[in-house]
Amino acid sequence: MKRLFTIFSAAAIVLLVSTGSALAAPADWPKKLVFGIIPTESSSNVTERFDNLVKYLEKKLGVPIEVKVATDYAGVITGMQFKHVDFAYFGPKSYVEASLRANAEAFVIEVGTDGTKGYHGLIITKKGAGLKTIADLKGKVWAFVDPNSTSGTLVPMVYFLNELKLDPSTYFSKVIYSGSHEASMISIKTGKIDAASTNDLDMVRGNGKQWNAEKDFEIIWTSQLIPGSPMACRKDLQPSLKKALTDAFLAYNDKEGLDMLKIKGYEPATDKTYDPIRALMDVQKQLKK
Repeated sequence: MKRLFTIFSAAAIVLLVSTGSALAAPADWPKKLVFGIIPTESSSNVTERFDNLVKYLEKKLGVPIEVKVATDYAGVITGMQFKHVDFAYFGPKSYVEASLRANAEAFVIEVGTDGTKGYHGLIITKKGAGLKTIADLKGKVWAFVDPNSTSGTLVPMVYFLNELKLDPSTYFSKVIYSGSHEASMISIKTGKIDAASTNDLDMVRGNGKQWNAEKDFEIIWTSQLIPGSPMACRKDLQPSLKKALTDAFLAYNDKEGLDMLKIKGYEPATDKTYDPIRALMDVQKQLKK
């Protein structure tokens, strides 16, 4: 009889665990969440960098998460627009575009390891190439990152057009879009291009792995602080799910995972956080008229 009770007790525990797992997420939540990520670097590197965070979110929310790293920034925006992406890691400019086209709503912002809620755009050349000023770059090969990149395109474009009064399409011998910050920095390192725009956060993320920043790059220009990259979700997600997502990100404090992301953590953000980016976009539109 005692043995039979033990068997039933064990079965009850298994049942409680399995039903507890099934009931972890409310019934009106999606059975799966899709997390879109812009391609700041190669797909494998992005997936590795976010792996710890994704596992944490799955456990915290009780919902499986599928990670989709797009081939370009627009891919994440379009994915959210057609409801193939539920929440996403955007850059500031791609978020603003997504807020217009894809019903995106920012809910947290990255906080740098020094506590700063932002990062800086950079213009870089190859160390030892003798290219140390913008004047040195005339007639050289230039790389932006992606049309929807903030530090990789928007910020340097406004700097060129508004402050320096130069048109990149005529100032440089060739202008390309590399597709990612990683691609731009590797192309500088290997001498395939002469100069590129990127940012200090992505430079740190690849330092010691893809390049040695001090030995490989000459930084010839640094922008003012840019608002940090947001996590954003579709506005039409269930309010309880949006709150749970926000709470989960704000509570994320795993040292190993944060080290992989090269950040200190996340803090609350709203759509208004990115009004300075909208202002830059307006300047760019006016200058192009």
